[in-house]
Amino acid sequence: MAAAGSLERSFVELSGTERERPRRFREFTVCGVGTTNPVAGTVKYSESAGGFFYVESGKLLSVTRNRFIHWKISADILELVEESLDLNLLNNAVRLKFQNCNILPGGIYVSETQNHVIILILTNQTVHRLLLPHPSRMYRSELVIESQMQSIFTDIGKVDFRDPCNYQLIPTVPGLCPNSTTSAAWLSSDGEALFALPSASGGIFVLKLPPHDISGIVSVVELKQSSVMQRLLTGWMPTAIRGDQGPSDRALSLAVHCVEHDAFIFALCQDHKLRMWSYKDQMCLMIADMLEYVPVNKDLRLTAGTGHKLRLAYSPSMGLYLGIYMHAPKRGQETLIDFALTSTDIWALWHDVENQTIVKYINFEHNVAGQWNPVFMQPLPEEEIVIRDDQDPREMYLRSLFTPGRFINAALCKALQIFCRGTERNLDLSWSELKKEVTLAVESELQGSVTEYEFSREAFRNLQQEFWCKFYACCLQYQEALSQPLALHLNPHTNMVCLLKKGYLSFLVPSSLVDHLYLLSDENLVTEDETTISDDVDVAQDVVCLIKCLRLIGESVTMDMSVMMEMSCYNLQSPEKAAEQILEDLITNDVENVMEDICSKLQEIRNPVHAIGLLIREMDYETEVEMEKGFNSAQPLNVRMNLSQLYGSSSAGCIVCRGVYRIASTRFLICRDLLILQQLLMRLGDAVILGAGQLFQAQQDLLHRTAPLLLSYYLIKWGSQCLATDVPVDTLESNLQHLSVLELTDSGTLMTNKFVSSPQTIVELFFQEVARKQIISHLFSQPKAPLNQTGLNWPEIIIAVTNYLLQLLWPSNPGCLFLECLMGNCQYVQLQDYIQLLHPWCQVNVGSCRFMLGRCYLVTGEGQKALECFCQAASEVGKEEFLDRLIRSEDGDIVSSPRLQYYDKVLRLLDVVGLPELVIQLATSAITEAGDDWKSQATLRTCIFKHHLDLGHNSQAYEALTQIPDSSRQLDCLRQLVVVLCERSQLQDLVEFPYVNLHNEVVAIIESRARAVDLMTHNYYELLYAFHIYRHNYRKAGTVMFEYGMRLGREVRTLRGLEKQGNCYLAAINCLRLIRPEYAWIVQPASGAVYDRPGASPKRNHDGECTAAPTNRQIEILELEDLEKECSLARIRLTLAQHDPSAVAVAGSSSAEEMVALLVQAGLFDTAISLCQTFKLPLTPVFEGLAFKCIKLQFGGEAAQAEAWAWLAANQLFSVITTKESSATDEAWRLLSTYLDRYKVQNNLYHHCVINKLLSHGVPLPNWLINSYKFPLSATAPMVWLPYSSIDQLLQALGENSANSHNIALSQKILDKLEDYQQKVDKATRDLLYRRNL
Repeated sequence: MAAAGSLERSFVELSGTERERPRRFREFTVCGVGTTNPVAGTVKYSESAGGFFYVESGKLLSVTRNRFIHWKISADILELVEESLDLNLLNNAVRLKFQNCNILPGGIYVSETQNHVIILILTNQTVHRLLLPHPSRMYRSELVIESQMQSIFTDIGKVDFRDPCNYQLIPTVPGLCPNSTTSAAWLSSDGEALFALPSASGGIFVLKLPPHDISGIVSVVELKQSSVMQRLLTGWMPTAIRGDQGPSDRALSLAVHCVEHDAFIFALCQDHKLRMWSYKDQMCLMIADMLEYVPVNKDLRLTAGTGHKLRLAYSPSMGLYLGIYMHAPKRGQETLIDFALTSTDIWALWHDVENQTIVKYINFEHNVAGQWNPVFMQPLPEEEIVIRDDQDPREMYLRSLFTPGRFINAALCKALQIFCRGTERNLDLSWSELKKEVTLAVESELQGSVTEYEFSREAFRNLQQEFWCKFYACCLQYQEALSQPLALHLNPHTNMVCLLKKGYLSFLVPSSLVDHLYLLSDENLVTEDETTISDDVDVAQDVVCLIKCLRLIGESVTMDMSVMMEMSCYNLQSPEKAAEQILEDLITNDVENVMEDICSKLQEIRNPVHAIGLLIREMDYETEVEMEKGFNSAQPLNVRMNLSQLYGSSSAGCIVCRGVYRIASTRFLICRDLLILQQLLMRLGDAVILGAGQLFQAQQDLLHRTAPLLLSYYLIKWGSQCLATDVPVDTLESNLQHLSVLELTDSGTLMTNKFVSSPQTIVELFFQEVARKQIISHLFSQPKAPLNQTGLNWPEIIIAVTNYLLQLLWPSNPGCLFLECLMGNCQYVQLQDYIQLLHPWCQVNVGSCRFMLGRCYLVTGEGQKALECFCQAASEVGKEEFLDRLIRSEDGDIVSSPRLQYYDKVLRLLDVVGLPELVIQLATSAITEAGDDWKSQATLRTCIFKHHLDLGHNSQAYEALTQIPDSSRQLDCLRQLVVVLCERSQLQDLVEFPYVNLHNEVVAIIESRARAVDLMTHNYYELLYAFHIYRHNYRKAGTVMFEYGMRLGREVRTLRGLEKQGNCYLAAINCLRLIRPEYAWIVQPASGAVYDRPGASPKRNHDGECTAAPTNRQIEILELEDLEKECSLARIRLTLAQHDPSAVAVAGSSSAEEMVALLVQAGLFDTAISLCQTFKLPLTPVFEGLAFKCIKLQFGGEAAQAEAWAWLAANQLFSVITTKESSATDEAWRLLSTYLDRYKVQNNLYHHCVINKLLSHGVPLPNWLINSYKFPLSATAPMVWLPYSSIDQLLQALGENSANSHNIALSQKILDKLEDYQQKVDKATRDLLYRRNL
C-alpha cells in the first residue's frame, strides 16, 4: 500500500497512567492578604485545564526534551504536574489552595527564561508570579544519565507566596468586569509580568508587576479604543468611531502575541468582533467583524456572543495565525470544549448530545475538501459483565476491573471509598494492594448482608453477583467522571497532542493505514483519498470494498461469537474451524440479510485474492533482518547516553505498549473478520467471484497465512494485558547466577535498577528493559541530520517505535529477545504460558522456545519435563540465533561440535540448579552425540561419574570411571572416588571394586593419601590393609601395617598411638604367618617416612637449593622374627607409657637400647631384662641402674623411700621376708642380690659393674656382695682388689688439669708411691698363697 508521512490519518487515544497510584500532591495554601470572603451568588467557574511545553522540548539533545507541565483548575484549587516521557520526575505534583479566591478559567500562563520557569496566575481578586528554577539550571551537567530526577516543583515550598514583588491584589478600578471568565498574561522582554483582564466598557485593563529582581511599583493601565484606526491585515476594515461603548463590546476571549518590545492583545468580543491592541502604544489598532466570514442569520448578529474562543499560533516562516470559534446557540449537535491551533492544523474537542467526547483535527494547508479527520477515543468499560454459569462472579469482575487499560487506579479508589463509607481505609495503594482491598471490601459487605446460616449455591451466587455488580457500577460511574475531557494540550514543537481529563492524561497517536480504514466511518470511508491506499486505483477500490465487507462482518459478530474465537486461540484450537462455525451462526441468524450485502460487495471486488494478499502483507511484521543491538559506537559517549534515556519513563513505556495493544486488538478483529470472509468465499466457490483457478490459492495460501496472523496478534494482545510479577531480590540474584553459567548475563535482557510507579505488563517490561534502547539506537544510528539539530516529531516517532516494537514482539521473527527478557527477569509463569500459546502453530525459534520452557520447568520443580525440553532443543542448535549465542564461548575457541557445546551449557546449568539425576541422564544422551571425540567422551563420562558419586551411586560411579578414555581424568576420578568413599566410611565398596587395570593406581592413591594425612583422623592404612587382605596379598598387607606402626611411633606420641602401634605389628605378624615360611618377609619401609607424594614441594637446604634425594639407600629385609621383636618392643613401650605417662613423648620411636635406659630410669627392671634378652643386649645398664637406685635409697629420705615402693612393686621378687619389717632400701638391695644370683655370667661381669658403681659413689660394699663375689672364685682366679678411693679421684682431677706443671709433678709422685705400694702388696700376697699351699 502507498504510504507517506504527510498523509492524513485518523488518530487513536491512548492512556498510559491507569495503573499508577493516585498522585501524591504536596499541598500548599496561598494566603490572600487583603482579599475578601466570597459573596454568596458569586460566579462559579467550571473546571478547566491547560499545559505548557518547553521551547526545546522537541530538540533531541536538550535537557527539557519531551518535558512539559500541565494543570487543572477547580474553584480555588490549582493542581500543577510536571511530566517527562524520558525520566521519572520526583516531587512533580503540587496542589495550591488560594484563600478567598477562585482561579479564573484558563488563568494560568507559563513562560520560561534562561534561568527560570515563571508561572503567572490570575484569580478573581489577585495576581501571582511563581519563580521556579529552569531544568537546565538544576543539573550540573547537560548529560542526564539517571532514570529519575527532581522536578522543578521540588523546592516550591521555599517560595514566599506573599512576597509583594510577586503578588498583587487586583485593584477595584471602575469598569473592571467583576465576573470575567477570560484573561491573558505574558512576560515582557524586560522581565515584567503583565496581566490582562477585560473591562466592562469593552477595553482591557493591564496590571504590570516589575521584574522579579528589580524593585519597582505596580501599575494598572486601561486600553481603550483609539479614535485613530489603522488597517493591519488585508480585508480587516476599521469600523466607525463611536462615542460610548456598550456592554456588547466586552471581550469573551483574549490572546497575546509578543513582538520585540511590544505585545499585541487580541480580543474576541460579545459583538462578534475581533479587536487588536498595542500595549506599547496603548491603543486599539484594528476591529474586524467575524460575522463577515461565516454564513449567519439575523438572529445571530443581533444576539450578544457567548462561548466564542480565540487561539493564536505563530510560524517564523509564515507569520501569525488566528483561530476563531464562533459559538452559535441552537445550531449544531456538538458543544466545543476546547480547540488548539498550529501553523498547519486545527484540533477540536467536542461533546455531543449524549455527552460523548469527540476529537477531530484538520490540516488546513493540504485538506482542500474540508474533511475533518476523526480521533478514535478510548471507550469506557462495558456497562455489564456477562457471566456464564461455569464462571465465578468474583473472578470475572476482578478480571474486568483490573485488566490493564480499563479502569484507572483513582476511579477504583474512589469507588472503594464510597463503597466502604464509615470505614477508614488507606487509599495510597499499589495495583496489587488495591485488588486485595477491593476483594476484601466487597466480600465483607456480602458477608454482612447474609442473615441466614444456610444458603443454596445458586442463592449465594446470585447474592455474590449482586454485590460485585453494585461495586462495578460505582467504579464505572467514577471512571466516566474522571474521563471527562477538560482541554487539549498541543506541543507545536513536536506535534504531540494530549487530552487533559479530570482524572488523568491521555495521548493521541496516529493510526496505521489498515486500522484507519477499518475504524473509519462509512461516510469518511467513501471520501477517503484512494491514492493513500495504492497508486493503482482499481486495487485501491478493491481494498476499500474488502474493508467494507470486513466491517459488515464485524458489525454482525455477536459477543458470544467474539468470545468463541478468542477461546479457540487460548485453547490452542484451529481459528479456521472457529471462523467456519461463526460463519454458520451468522448465516443461520441472518435476519437483516447482511450476507447478501456482503456478497454484493464481493461482486464489486475485481481481484479479491490480490486485495486480501495486500491486506495481509500490510499487517504482517515478519522480517528476516534482525535489528542491531546497542548504540552506534561512532557516536560520542554523551550522545549515546543521552539517547539511552529517550522515552525511558514509565509513562512513555505505558503509552507505547498501549499503542501496541490497540493495534493488536484492532488487527485481531480484522484477521478474525478476514478469516470469516475467506470461509464465505470458500463456501461460495463461485469462479465469478474468485476468478478462474484461484480457489485453491485462496484456500491453501491466504487462509493459512491469515490464521497465523490472527494468532500472532492474539499473542501480542495477551502479552500486553499480562501483568509482570514482582520478583524478590534473592530470586533475581539466583537467576543471575544461573544465567551467568549460560553466559547470558551480557545479553541486555536482565533486570536493571529501575524506577516503576505501577505494575508493568510483560510487554512494558520488555520495552523498558530491552526493546527501547534497541529501537532508539536503530532509529538514530544513521541520522539524516546532525543529532543536535534533529527535532522530534511525535506522530512519526511513535509510529516508528511502535512498529519496531511489534517487529521485536512478532512471534515468527528470528530473534527471541522478548522470551529472553522474560527469562532474564524471572517471569517464568508468564513465559511458560506464552510458549504454550505459541508452540502449536509457530515453527520459528522452536529450539529456543523449548530451551526456555525447560528453564521454566526447572524453576517450577518439574525437572523431568525440563530435561525433555532441553533434549528437544538440541536438534535446533546451529539453526537459531539464541541457541548460537548460548553455545558461543567467551574466548571464541570451538573445542567441540555445536551440539556438544550446547549439552555442556545445559549440564552446567543443571549442575548449578542442583539436579544430579538430570545431569546423568543428559550426559548419557550426549555420549552418543560425542561419537569418536574422545575428549568430549571423557568430559561427559567424568560428569556422569561425578554426579553418580555425589548421589551415592558408588557402583555406577565406578562403572562410569572405568569407561573414561582419558587416563589423566580417569586417575583424577579414581582419586576422588577413594577420598569420597573414605570420608563417607563406605569402605566395603571401595575395597570390593575389581579395579581392572587400575589396581596399582588405586594402591598408589591410597598409599599417597595415607602418607599425606593425619594418622589418627583418617584410616587409609587400615583401608589399604583391608584392600590387600581382600585380595589375599598378605605380604603387602603386612608391609602396610608395619609402616603404619612405624609412623605411629614417630608421629603420634600418645598412649592411644602406642596401643595402635602394637596392634599394627600384631596384624603384620599375622599376615606373615599366613605365608609359607620361605616367603614370610617384608621390605623395611623407608627410614624417616620420606615419600614422594604428588604435588609435594621439593626439600631444600638452608641456602634454598633443592637437596638431592638419596640414591644409595640399602634395602633391609625383615623376617617374622624381626617383626616379633618389634612387636615385643612395642608392647614394652606401651608398658612404660602406662607406668610413666611422661615417657610417652619419647617412647614411641625409641630403639631397644634407648628403651632399656628408659625402663631402668622408670624402675621397670624386670621389663628391661626381658627386653635385653629379646634383643640379646647386655644387662650391664640394668645392674648399674639398680645399684644407683639402691645408693639413692640408702642415703635418701622418707620421700625417696615412699616413691621407691611404686617401682619396686612393678618388679617381681620370688622370696618374701617375714621375720622382720623390711624397708624400701632393703627390698632394693634384695632385688639387686636376686638379679646377681639369677643372671650369672663369666668373670662375674655384673658383680664388677655393681661393685664399681658402689665404690665410685663411695659406698661401702655390703657383706652379701663381698661374699657373693668371693664364693664363686676358682683357685686360679686372681684375687686382685683395689679399693676405688679418694686417691683415684685425686689422680683423675690432676690429670684433667695437666696444663699446670705442678699438677703433673704431684701426679707423678703419687703414681710412684702407688707403684711401690702395689709391689709390696703383690709380694705379701704371693707369700700368703705360698704358705697356704704348704
